[in-house]
Amino acid sequence: MSHQPPYQTFPLGDFALQTGTHIPQAHLAYKTYGDPQNPAIIYPTWFSGLIADNEWLISPTQTLDPTRYFIIVPALFGNSQSSSPSNRPDLRPFPHVSFYDNVRAQHALVTQHLGIQHVRAVLGWSMGAAQSFQWATQYPGFMDLVVPFCGSARTALHNRVFLEGVKSAVLAGKGAVSGGVGKGDTEKGQYRGWSEEEREVGLKALGRVYAGWGFSQAGDCSNQEPYQGDFAAAMRGIKAKALVLPCKTDLYFPPEDSEIEVKHMRDGIGELKVFPSIWGHWAGGPGQSAEDVKWLDERLREFFEKH
Repeated sequence: MSHQPPYQTFPLGDFALQTGTHIPQAHLAYKTYGDPQNPAIIYPTWFSGLIADNEWLISPTQTLDPTRYFIIVPALFGNSQSSSPSNRPDLRPFPHVSFYDNVRAQHALVTQHLGIQHVRAVLGWSMGAAQSFQWATQYPGFMDLVVPFCGSARTALHNRVFLEGVKSAVLAGKGAVSGGVGKGDTEKGQYRGWSEEEREVGLKALGRVYAGWGFSQAGDCSNQEPYQGDFAAAMRGIKAKALVLPCKTDLYFPPEDSEIEVKHMRDGIGELKVFPSIWGHWAGGPGQSAEDVKWLDERLREFFEKH
């Protein structure tokens, strides 16, 4: 009995990035479910998620039925399966990779390697939702449907400040050994308090996080042709029928941001429905709330049947 690998890899060669840099000998990890003769669905991974972490929404009893659809799960660059700092120790620092870069690599996988020129749908949770929006604006005629859930088409300022705050907390350990690149040592001794320098750096890190509580939800669009940074134009560029599914308690991607996205879409394109969940961002994945999984699957089934 042959052993099926957990995923496959598609070699991209020296892959040029939007910034003008490149990933030498890049590769994209992916897994497929179902018969390639069936209509295809692209279902990208989320931040820190592995390919297997998407499987909670794939089964013969759910809308993403591998007996009806050919489901493609590509992994984000940096998730440890596609090209990442962890599997490319010779590439430090790792170059900046955008959603544009991820989707261009995925498009090459789907069209060049899998031989598919049009898909039924693109959908995803969190950063998978961001990639869904990216697909719909970068290759607007490539899919019939797009369903981003608990994610956004742009990173709002409050979210950016949150991320910068977390980064600052890490950087506050300036001079400490990093488990990722150095050797860890265990030292016996008394607990010591912060030095004045550590206290100052730590308080600055705290201030960076706190700043997010005072910011509005204004943000900017991803940069790509032909929109020239015009967010409204990017939303108007979407041709696929769109079902946008935020959660009412999601503080990362609140429904108000999704309302703006749908408002800028052309008439008859966008539809908004809100998760009635207490699970916040986690309502859209990865399948730990049975009630939310049921709600999401029902919305997907309705939308697929309607269009």
